[in-house]
Amino acid sequence: MSRMHRSAEEILREETGEIRTPRQFEKYLIGVIAVCWALFQLSLASFLILDGTTVRAVHLAFAMLILFLSVPVVKRPPSWMRFISATDKIPVIDYLFAVTGAYAAVYIVLDPEALAFRAGDPSRMDVVVGLMTVVFLLEATRRSIGPALVFISLVFTAYAFLGPYMPDFMAFKGVSLNKYLNQISLSTEGIYGIPLGVSASIVYLYVLLGSMLDKAGAGKFFIDMALSLLGRFKGGPAKAAIVASGFTGLVSGSSIANIVTTGTFTIPLMKKVGYPATKAAATEVAASTDGQLMPPVMGAAAFIIAEYVNVPYIEVVKAAAIPAFVSYFALFFVVHLEASKLGMKGLPKEECPNFVETIKGGMHYLIPIFMLIYELVVLRHSPEKAAFNAILLLIAIIVIREIFFVVKKGKSPLDAVKNGVGLVIQGFIGGSRNMVSVALATASAGIIVGVVSMGIGGMITQIVETLSQGNVFLLLFITAIASLLLGMGLPTTATYIVMASLTAPIIVELGADYGLVVPLMAAHLFCFYFGILADDTPPVGLASYAAAALADSPPIATGIQGFLYDLRTAVIPFMFVFNPDLILDNIFSWKLGIMIFVMACLGAFAFTSAIQGWFIAKNKLWEVPFLLLAAFILYHPAGLLEIFHYPLDYKYYMYIPGVLLFLGILGEQRLRLKFSKAAV
Repeated sequence: MSRMHRSAEEILREETGEIRTPRQFEKYLIGVIAVCWALFQLSLASFLILDGTTVRAVHLAFAMLILFLSVPVVKRPPSWMRFISATDKIPVIDYLFAVTGAYAAVYIVLDPEALAFRAGDPSRMDVVVGLMTVVFLLEATRRSIGPALVFISLVFTAYAFLGPYMPDFMAFKGVSLNKYLNQISLSTEGIYGIPLGVSASIVYLYVLLGSMLDKAGAGKFFIDMALSLLGRFKGGPAKAAIVASGFTGLVSGSSIANIVTTGTFTIPLMKKVGYPATKAAATEVAASTDGQLMPPVMGAAAFIIAEYVNVPYIEVVKAAAIPAFVSYFALFFVVHLEASKLGMKGLPKEECPNFVETIKGGMHYLIPIFMLIYELVVLRHSPEKAAFNAILLLIAIIVIREIFFVVKKGKSPLDAVKNGVGLVIQGFIGGSRNMVSVALATASAGIIVGVVSMGIGGMITQIVETLSQGNVFLLLFITAIASLLLGMGLPTTATYIVMASLTAPIIVELGADYGLVVPLMAAHLFCFYFGILADDTPPVGLASYAAAALADSPPIATGIQGFLYDLRTAVIPFMFVFNPDLILDNIFSWKLGIMIFVMACLGAFAFTSAIQGWFIAKNKLWEVPFLLLAAFILYHPAGLLEIFHYPLDYKYYMYIPGVLLFLGILGEQRLRLKFSKAAV
């Protein structure tokens, strides 16, 4: 394997916690713990009934065990630290960290009645273990996802204690150690709050489903299917990368895993048909980042949004559908424009997989996904039940497929069952490893949420409102920038939790004060979108580094190019805050929903053409304002009516001038091309 591939996989290993290469018995130990975690989560979705606090505590304990056994104190230790930070074995100190961290995590449920009786007046043991829980969680989070979330958690903790000594405009009455621990680590208001609860009850099952599909070979099938459909078109490999990343994103909450899965195949093909290395990598980054927008998983945040907004999960899927698909269609348009500008063609027919053969060989991978969507959308089963049933079906498919292949080769069916069970176990281990960072991120973000709910939320509202000077536009811009900055060092889910806790209610309240009705769902999705976009924001953007390693391109240049591609996504959250029709708020007609979607796609095409400098030909300078105006009208048909204080009763008729502007520029450029060819 080449150096650049190793670099990309190293980034992925760091994300999933596979830093160490321990001894054989230690691999078995970690594997057994991972499988036990998977079985525990599956039993919760079927027959095991436990209270929510116990589920969260055990979930966190499993994450602590795997993390401390898998990730050393320092990932690249100097020689003098190797006795406590070995990467070729598990040192004694990490065994102690794992056991102590797991004990601290489950302490809250060892004697819950006595702990509840002592609420507000914890014993010395409660205080000691409560502090241990915070310390071990933050250390596990530092090892797993870096220092950023730990630093933010410590800043909020320091503010809680030092509030009385702050300047007047930031002053806060402060808390005692007992109150802090009672809120953060000895109750369900902090570490064991809603985010960790959603991670434990729902997110794990979807991550497990994605891991099992990956181990079964679904990633290669998605790529082949996309290439068989789109490979021969102009810029075909880039369009195939978008489709493959979209399918992978259905069940994967990680943009980096998406890049390494699909980009290994699609980036070399993009370069082969003429894409420069930087643009090939940036296309994969944009496609894989957008994979987190795709329901049903949405980077694990969809389920947390449902809890925070207090709506059924299917309502989040409904709200997220149009923005996600508009963003993907716009990315198709971006790569088409790039291919047009560079004069590229598609792959030769003989280099594209045969569609019929590809579908015949991999249709079984689609069955669990279709079943999942059917149960969620049609039968309206709970997310847990839908994922559990899809996992059971996938396990059966894996075993049956192995039996079919083995019998076809004339071997023993026993070997087939053994191979199938092996794949299932690998899926269990992969799912548990992938969940470690999510569980730790949601638990650590709970510290911030808990501190905010102790009384400083109102103070933060005042500070943010002062910074925004009462201007909703400025507030949204501050939120977007803060999300991008936080997201450079945090996973998407943690970024969303932090920003949603701090700013989502303020966006709604401040909007109402100035006559703008912002649905709570729109405010939460706004925070979520910009948390995702941080994955490729220079200078950190780990997704850009992973794709650049595969393409052998400069990481910073790749990140900048990817961010330019993602501008088409960045405009969408601003639009659905001001036009909630885009998230289907109070839209119950299929016909109206389809019209809004089509118009939004045209708006995205117009906006993309304006910022790319190309429509069907190179844009003239005077055409750009008309394209931007068309985009604004098609995204927000009531916008001009509001600016000029006209009634909004007939806002959908404003789509007509928007479409006419779009078609007018299209027709003008066609005529220009026709006359230029005639002149030649």
